[in-house]
Amino acid sequence: MSGVDKSRLSPKFHEPAPHVTHSDDMSPRSLDDRWRLLDVSPEVREALLDGTSSSSMDLYRRNIENFIGTVKLPLGLAGPLRVNGRFAQGDYYVPLATSEAALVASYSRGAQLITQAGGCAAAVLDESLTRAPGFAFASLAEALAFEQWVKDELPAFQRIAGTTTKYGKLIGLLTTIEGNHVYVRFEFTTGEASGQNMSTIATDAVCRHIAEHSPIRPRYWFIEANLSSDKKASMQTLMTVRGKRVSADVVIPADLVEARLHTTVERMVQYWVMSATGAVLSGTVGVHGHYANCIAALYIACGQDAACVAESALGMSRLELTDAGDLYASVMLPNIMVATVGGGTSLPSARACLQILGLSGPDSARALAEVCASLCLAGELSISGAICAGHFSAAHQRFARGSADRRNQ
Repeated sequence: MSGVDKSRLSPKFHEPAPHVTHSDDMSPRSLDDRWRLLDVSPEVREALLDGTSSSSMDLYRRNIENFIGTVKLPLGLAGPLRVNGRFAQGDYYVPLATSEAALVASYSRGAQLITQAGGCAAAVLDESLTRAPGFAFASLAEALAFEQWVKDELPAFQRIAGTTTKYGKLIGLLTTIEGNHVYVRFEFTTGEASGQNMSTIATDAVCRHIAEHSPIRPRYWFIEANLSSDKKASMQTLMTVRGKRVSADVVIPADLVEARLHTTVERMVQYWVMSATGAVLSGTVGVHGHYANCIAALYIACGQDAACVAESALGMSRLELTDAGDLYASVMLPNIMVATVGGGTSLPSARACLQILGLSGPDSARALAEVCASLCLAGELSISGAICAGHFSAAHQRFARGSADRRNQ
């Protein structure tokens, strides 16, 4: 770059454009008012506010503010994926919403490979959701005294939290002192809901009780002090749990690896060693190939909170050579954040996708978490196989550009 025009970077104080009125009003008049703010063609409005979106917009009232329409993404189907889980049992066809070519094909290939091998085992190992308020005091001595009081008051906090929710339960708390600050990580179970709002509301009620009744009054406090790892990857949640901690594994016979992935078990294990080392060298939290691809596509299709991909796409993948010469593969994801009730799961397309899985409504969230981990396992097998066979680039060339010969687009 040559010079910088400083005037372009300086504050501007002329009259701003009309502001968007914050509202959940879905009336045609409010909709027209918002669209009038935009200098776009009628075709743009029609693309986002087609007849279906317009006629069903009231369904979105609890999920969006300043509504102007809906976004359409391609939806693909991967499978069958055979899951032999504690909660998920059977062959699943998994809907995935994405605009990335080759993604659904890759996951479908991995799912079919697992199914040919008899399916993968999958298990929810633990579950909880944390919210971590922070409290400030005048001194370390006050912080220590407050910490002891907080630990003794857990039963009272549980009663207070219970008044705010039918399904959430406060099951424990952990404290961390830093100088005159005390962080309190409240741990909840949330039933079939992902529970982000549920835990926040319950924690707020507890914090207000603390502010009024603690014998050591905090100078100030915040409902979330950034120790819960909410929507962030962290070593803390790699080693513990936030959401559902799930593991899945499978043994793929050597002949299936060669027939379906066009490589060998030995080369797959060599690749895992090199890629795991690369992950360590780069400072990655966890070791895996591309969990985010699966989780983002599944979350968007099934009405989950897409921002939770930041913490859910965290974990460990492993490939090993068995004594019989076959391929052992496993995944562990400690932060799968899924729900089958509440939030976006009630929206029409999300509900339809959950119904395709047979996992809509109560008593299905744990099974959905096991399907999610199993599909991540399928994706790890498929991408590793493609790289080992030298097909990774060719697959993207074929699906993203339509032909392996169209190299200069």
